[in-house]
Amino acid sequence: MTATLTDAPLTIDFAGPYALTIDGKLVETNKSFDVLNPATNQVLAQAPEGTAEHMEAAIAAAKAAFPGWSALPWAERGAYVTAYADALEANKDELITLLTLEQGKPRHSMATSEVEAAIYWVREVAKRELPVEVIEDTDDHVVEVHHTPLGVVGAITPWNFPVLLGLWKIAPCLLTGNTMVMKPSPYTPLCTLRFGEIAQRVFPAGVLNIVSGGNDLGAQMTEHPDIAKISFTGSTSTGKKVMASGASNLKRITLELGGNDAAIVLADADWEPLIPTLFWAAFGNSGQWCIASKRLYVHRSIHAAFVAAFVEYGRQQTVGDGMDPATDLGPIQNRMQYDKLKDLFADVKANGYTVPLGGTIDESLAGNFVPVTIVDNPPETSRIVKEEPFGPILPIIAFDDVEEVIAKANDTPFGLAGSVWGRDRDAAIAVAKRLETGTVWVNEIHIHGIDIPFGGHKQSGLGVENGSEGLAEFTNTKTYMFRK
Repeated sequence: MTATLTDAPLTIDFAGPYALTIDGKLVETNKSFDVLNPATNQVLAQAPEGTAEHMEAAIAAAKAAFPGWSALPWAERGAYVTAYADALEANKDELITLLTLEQGKPRHSMATSEVEAAIYWVREVAKRELPVEVIEDTDDHVVEVHHTPLGVVGAITPWNFPVLLGLWKIAPCLLTGNTMVMKPSPYTPLCTLRFGEIAQRVFPAGVLNIVSGGNDLGAQMTEHPDIAKISFTGSTSTGKKVMASGASNLKRITLELGGNDAAIVLADADWEPLIPTLFWAAFGNSGQWCIASKRLYVHRSIHAAFVAAFVEYGRQQTVGDGMDPATDLGPIQNRMQYDKLKDLFADVKANGYTVPLGGTIDESLAGNFVPVTIVDNPPETSRIVKEEPFGPILPIIAFDDVEEVIAKANDTPFGLAGSVWGRDRDAAIAVAKRLETGTVWVNEIHIHGIDIPFGGHKQSGLGVENGSEGLAEFTNTKTYMFRK
């Protein structure tokens, strides 16, 4: 490793053109593709379209950098990751603005919180370590378990939280001694390209490489023999393809996939103060997050009053351009997802379900704007209950008893997260323990932490992120035995 940490200001010219990051250099491409502002559907910028040759060069650079990087002491790698957090902090405001422009989320709320949380995550992950575990230490024999790096990691990130979910992968991957090639979603590549550019000023060449482009690059990564692991966040359907193609060389795989999270409001819940919390649990980021509450079950004894209050709160929220301080919910990020929602809205209308709020998408608007929509008590067999909408539409469903609602909540191929709400804490915990999900919150929601493992059950994923378990997923377990 020839690079050294520097105290020089690490600010980036955000007005400049975008380029790939390969082997510590900015690499221009012959072709580019449009990145649209979802609030206007106007071209925001041109992103470089990487080719198979660019991807090969990035993987080769990461492979070449791996021996030197992995040989550094853990604390030294941690110092590099801390310096990266400092460099990101120096460019925080520009990243927040760019995130809003390419993703759509309101700048004053979700874009700011995403970037700040991501930088905090990088800084805190740098302080973690996987210690050597001594299994046996006798007069004549020692057994130790170490965690050793895998090699080159391929990361594929989604368009809903491109900064946070990208840095969630980068920090633990590099800290544990791996090198990385990252491919961002072609819908939201700009922030990733910029924090790749920032990384060049911190890390040795080849340690972190960013290649933007089409889905063919992702397939190239998952099949490549020099990539030891794929860390993927995205849809379940794509995750299955990643898992299948990664079998070619028995890649390690971490998959953070879709969800159809149920929130259960029990009969004894003090529900009125919960309305804002449960609204934003469902509609934050305009419903475009895997852990959004996508099915809200409310006990029949309070259902009607709950729906009325929920609808009234929803009426007060403004859908608009994320750069407008008055905006509460931004646009749908891309036209593909917008069209999926149009189809789902048409299904709700065709089946005559009760829609006390929203329900009609104004297609004359320039941006991908979808109104806050509530569907009151649709049948369990309906698409709006069975599918993951990934947009600002929520079914609120009445239930009569606990056994019924547990069965309904678990009747899904997904198992990412869920929540239970009620005054009787023990009773709520008893319900939570029977939900088939990777995370369950009781009387709170969307609490995450550096040391809290996060992963899905069933078809919501494979493996975990965060916590010591998440760090360990970027390593091999290696057992040493020594005869004294």
